[in-house]
Amino acid sequence: MRVVGRSKREVTDIKFQEGHTKETHVKTKRFKVGNLKLEVHENGRAAGEAAAQAAAEKLNELRRLEATIGVIFATGASQLDTLHALTMADVPWSQIKGFHLDEYVGMSSDHPASFRRYLRENLTSKVQMKEFLEIDGTAPDIQDVCREYIGNIQSTNPSLCLMGVGENGHLAFNDPAEARFDDPVDMKVVHLDELCREQQFAEGWFRSLDEVPTVAMTLTIPALFRVPTLIGSVPGSRKAKIMRLALEGPISTDCPASILRTHPDATVYLDKESAAELNGLLEFEEAE
Repeated sequence: MRVVGRSKREVTDIKFQEGHTKETHVKTKRFKVGNLKLEVHENGRAAGEAAAQAAAEKLNELRRLEATIGVIFATGASQLDTLHALTMADVPWSQIKGFHLDEYVGMSSDHPASFRRYLRENLTSKVQMKEFLEIDGTAPDIQDVCREYIGNIQSTNPSLCLMGVGENGHLAFNDPAEARFDDPVDMKVVHLDELCREQQFAEGWFRSLDEVPTVAMTLTIPALFRVPTLIGSVPGSRKAKIMRLALEGPISTDCPASILRTHPDATVYLDKESAAELNGLLEFEEAE
């Protein structure tokens, strides 16, 4: 098979197939761009459940290999279905040492938008983990928090990272202006761009755009890329435009998620809405 309008080299980077889930008999589209594997499911719930199933399978594979399994968890509306399904799965929680990607600077953990609160409500209150390390955004010395947190990550050497993709293409809080594929640090303080802040408001975490913080702490892209397996949940129509850019545009910090095409074991789970702008790009015809 070949893709219309692509160079011969690009064509070899894309593979496409269709499958059916036993439970619903709904078609699942699977394709590959560069190294990046993608699945398109009927809706966000199905995509989230598929991502959770993949994560559970990986964790059960690791349970026999590692006494302590490091896992980095993501937050936000895009992760709710994944976390709900994962916390109900047969997973070796007692072996898992958890981390998260980012946190707002200066936000208390009881704020509705706090990622610490989000993870307590959607993860750690539902399962008994070996340990979960939170990022304290209210500590007096934020740089010290970054150093200590990344020291814990490096000593644990996580095997799995769950993630999303922002409307501006960010991974964690590595917005285009802050993202570096060769970042010399593993965690840093960043300033959030307007599109990122608008997304947080649009998802309902804040009462107004003015309430959305402008500064956060985040793991950097090199820190994420040292994790052997990445699983992304990216549902919803608001992600359609950026997913097209991430897959069709150049690999550039203008769309940080484009770098996922180079990771050796990354899979992104989409729904029909987030994949809506890919339909015209994946036009296949028989190879000559």
